[in-house]
Amino acid sequence: MVDQQPTAGDRPHVEAFRQIVVWPLQLMPGIGDTRPPWQRLAAAGSPWAELQDDFPTDAALYQERHYREFVAFLPHVRRFLYGERASHVGQTTYGESPIRIFRRTDVARLRLHLDGEAAPLTLDLVHADLYFFYDVDVVILVIEIAGADMPLPLAQEIVYRFGRAYPAGWDEEGRAVNCFRSVEWLDGDDRVLAASDFTARDRYMSSVCRHQTTAISAHWQWLLEPLSLDPAEDPPVAAYRQLEFHRMPIMAWLALDDPRRLTRADAMRLAFASAPGEPEDLPYGAGFLDDFEEAHCYDRFHDATRREGWVDTRLMCSGQAFVAVGDARRPFFLDGERGFLAQFRHQFFLVGLIAHFHRSALLMLSDRLVTTMNRLDPRRRESVGRFRHDIRATLEVFLRFTHRYYFSEISDQAPIREIFRMWSGHLGTGRLFQELREEINDMAGYLETDLLRRQAVTILQLTVVTLFSQIGMLATGFLGMNIFGWNEVDGWTKAAIFLAALIPSALITFYTVLKARRLANFLDSLANEKMGWKAKLAALSEIWK
Repeated sequence: MVDQQPTAGDRPHVEAFRQIVVWPLQLMPGIGDTRPPWQRLAAAGSPWAELQDDFPTDAALYQERHYREFVAFLPHVRRFLYGERASHVGQTTYGESPIRIFRRTDVARLRLHLDGEAAPLTLDLVHADLYFFYDVDVVILVIEIAGADMPLPLAQEIVYRFGRAYPAGWDEEGRAVNCFRSVEWLDGDDRVLAASDFTARDRYMSSVCRHQTTAISAHWQWLLEPLSLDPAEDPPVAAYRQLEFHRMPIMAWLALDDPRRLTRADAMRLAFASAPGEPEDLPYGAGFLDDFEEAHCYDRFHDATRREGWVDTRLMCSGQAFVAVGDARRPFFLDGERGFLAQFRHQFFLVGLIAHFHRSALLMLSDRLVTTMNRLDPRRRESVGRFRHDIRATLEVFLRFTHRYYFSEISDQAPIREIFRMWSGHLGTGRLFQELREEINDMAGYLETDLLRRQAVTILQLTVVTLFSQIGMLATGFLGMNIFGWNEVDGWTKAAIFLAALIPSALITFYTVLKARRLANFLDSLANEKMGWKAKLAALSEIWK
């Protein structure tokens, strides 16, 4: 916050700009193909290619920014990110990194068509990656774009409008609300590879009406291929569906010519990824924004009154967006190898990746529980059996996720540790984890209670059968086994006599099991001294009703 609010003409200029989109998606189970989705993607011959090991055998080839990234995290987080030895050969085991990264390099730039008569804006696409996670049905699309030399309102437009999976609606003229007029992926020769279709209102409306799901824009759909939004595609490499709403989480880095001219309102617009506006107009109500600095700003390195030797850097986080604003006149802020840009693209990016992975994995498990409950029909035995199997499988996945992936501390470095806490707090990950754990514990309690109930029924049946079997055992024991002398008969006659005794005995036993509960009720009535013989005989007659 500065002492004097600048006018529109005094607003800072963006000398360099980066934005990273982090879009979590839920992967649907494969039909008939038990291979992990990354193996199916690798075998599909698509533009996506798996990244190889980042740890070369020759240490001279290892880049310092990756070293700084590695040492920024605690050992258990390093094992999650890199494994014991970051080898991506063969099937994932406990000692390897559970993350598989695929990248496509055919897209070099993107062109944004703005509303009005403004010329299209072309930005560089730094990389497009897919992050898969072992044993968790989540994939995260990561897109990093870069630009330079733009006015602040234009940078705010990009932060606000880029990363929309589908339109929220349309205006009277048919233009998509809150989206660019068009987004185009370009190759290295600036040829259009795919373009958005935000104005195709009928396509989005039809998808909701027919399938009760939202379609995504054509340029995002093309980028994700051969992954498919339609699970009925034959055969899909992997089907996915959205976990959250149409706004993708974003990270932004802005190098300004003079950060001290950034107004409080403009900082809020960046932090909340909201639409551009006048520099003195707050994006939301003043009461809602009273605690903006305390709740959404990390100002350890921000002090507008300091001058020489100070890299004034402000970090802002709202869950939906993480934004870093700094001074373009400071080489450290622009340094992509050892400076803050490298830290933003590596350490802070991984902080955001972990935070959004935690939330998306919990949402995926919650959705799986809802699906399992919807399939339960207590009147059908096979449905109950499948329900028990699905709940046990979900419980196992949740336990593995908790012990392998979920952690509350990721670094001993104060900025990374505190930003992770702030980020996770705004995402509500802790509350979501607690709610999901309680739901799964309720399910596990139900399974245990159901198991005890079925065991009790089995014990009851065995007890009744044993009790009534004692009558025959006493009779045969009293009379003796040699009451009839059949020693002289032939073998076939002995076999017939054996079957004549075995079959009725088996039928009586099965019939006793069939009537075990009613027989148990009769025995309870018989043992009740307060009941008269008439009531006891009525209980006996209930056995055959």
